[in-house]
This record gives sequence, structure tokens and C-alpha cells, in this order.
Amino acid sequence: MGTIDYDERLHAVYAAGRRMSPGARDTWMTAFARHLPPARPLTWLDLGSGTGRMTPALAGAFGGPVHGIEPSDRMRAQAVAHPAVTYAAGSAEQIPLPDASCDAALLFFVWHHVSDPARAARELRRVVKPGGTVFVQVNFADRMPDTWWFRVVPEWREADRAQFRPEVEVRSDFTGAGWQFIARDEVTWQRSSSLSEDVDRLRLRSVSVFELLSREVVEEGFARIEAALPTLDDGPQHETNELLVFRRP
Repeated sequence: MGTIDYDERLHAVYAAGRRMSPGARDTWMTAFARHLPPARPLTWLDLGSGTGRMTPALAGAFGGPVHGIEPSDRMRAQAVAHPAVTYAAGSAEQIPLPDASCDAALLFFVWHHVSDPARAARELRRVVKPGGTVFVQVNFADRMPDTWWFRVVPEWREADRAQFRPEVEVRSDFTGAGWQFIARDEVTWQRSSSLSEDVDRLRLRSVSVFELLSREVVEEGFARIEAALPTLDDGPQHETNELLVFRRP
């Protein structure tokens, strides 16, 4: 998975910079539940689980067990513990789980890091049970989220856009591997309780786009953000993300 090296710098800031409130996690769990059968427990794969931002929440909401698979040793070393969660090294192209062992799989801001999407989609089809579901949360080059810092610093948006592909290509990764496209949801969740909290997190540069920008572009961008802060809404900050849902026939 990917060309961004999370073991170099990002592992040290990721948990603080990308933390999610219990309410925000509940919003995502509710979105997933809309596309899942009512029976519990469900076995999950959290592919690209990172520091466990979503992994224990999946266990709590759906009963577990949950398998967190993460290629970065340093991200995995600080992953949040839960009695129904296990973490292991692996990649999207080589998942260390048996055939048909999971009811559902989540790829939360992961797919753009996958080196071989076609192979990864086939590997997911191997691991997920017939009738099982894959959830793919990813940005699309043809429909980027309207984040306030990208409005202030459009150069950052263009660098970020370059990491992603159009929605039609992402869908074809899965349908070409035999997945059935079920739905595209838009999930709106509270990213931060205030603008100042949002800015403090942003300063940690825990978003992968900062690994693609020069120091000068980053510093210039933050200077423009500081100048723009008095004109921005200081209330809770929300984000709307795309969620693709696929089912294994």
C-alpha cells in the first residue's frame, strides 16, 4: 500500500491529528449498519487500520472479531487495543487471513495508497464471505470534498487531488474483480468541535498531502490560513465524505 511512508514521520502525529470523537465514530457505524444484515456478531477486516482509529469502534458496534491489517510497523505499534481486535502486518494485495473469513471489510481513506488496485480487489474478494460487504471511503479526483483549508490554499487541494482517481475508475477496480456495486452514500460527520481545534490538528500535518508539498508551500499556506481565520466560522467543523458499498455475489 502506497508511496507515503507512515513510518518516517506520520506515525508520530497521526493519532493526535486524525483522532475522531465517539459521536463521529457512531455516525460512521450507523452508515455501515445501513448496508449490513441485522445479525450480530459480524467479523470485520479493517484494511489499513493505522493506529486503530476505526478498529475498536467496529468491534463495539458489530461484536467482532475485527482484524486490523496495517503495513506500517510504527502505526501498528501504537494501535488502540480492544479485546475483540487483533492487529497484524499485511497489505491490500496480500491479506494474512483465510478465504471467506470476514463478513465485512472497511477501507477508510486507504484505497488511494494501494499500489495494485486490481490485485487488491481480488484479494478482498478472497477474504470476504459470499454475500459479504466492502466499504470504501475515498476521495475522488472529479469530486473533492469542500474543506475550508483547501478554499484558503487551493494549491494544497490540487496536490491532494493528484493522489486520487475519478469515481468511475475506483468502481471499476471492484466490479472488474467480481464485486457488485450496491450504493454510494454521503456521510457528514463532525471532524472537530471548533475551528481552533481544527487548526491545531492541521498544524500537526497528519494528512498525507503534506508529504507531497515543499516546505515553502506548506509555510506559505499556513500563513494564509492565519490571515483568513477571522473570516471563518469558528463553530463545529463538519466534513462530508463519499462511501462506496460493494457486495460479493
